[in-house]
Amino acid sequence: MKSFREWLDEGFRARGGAPARFDIMPMVAVVVGDDVAACRQPVRARLALYVGGMGARGRNFYNDIARRYGYEAAARTIQDLYLAGRKEEAEAAVPDALVDEVALCGPRERIRERLGEWTSAGITTMLVAGDRLAATTMAELVL
Repeated sequence: MKSFREWLDEGFRARGGAPARFDIMPMVAVVVGDDVAACRQPVRARLALYVGGMGARGRNFYNDIARRYGYEAAARTIQDLYLAGRKEEAEAAVPDALVDEVALCGPRERIRERLGEWTSAGITTMLVAGDRLAATTMAELVL
């Protein structure tokens, strides 16, 4: 959220102030399971595709965002590998920390602990991207 706060504040200033209510709704991949590494894998694969293969070199929104999040070297490596056709290596190059910044993965208790970081960052609604277990788990955790 801190990466986007600057842009939001700039937009609010341009309009003359923040509205009384502004909904911040990120889409968050949620993968529930006992093995954190296994739960991260589908997110890692998607990140490799987006950071590495969406757009052209030098013109990839998702690569730019990964760099803005502080993963400059990883974003460059992921893109180099992905564009060279080495997709599995690109996936392996996605840092666990990046996965954990954009997704909730692992056992229910780990997700509960990490959910607090999302809500304290200022999001007001979470669009859950996941299966039935993910949706059920999230509904139980926020009630």
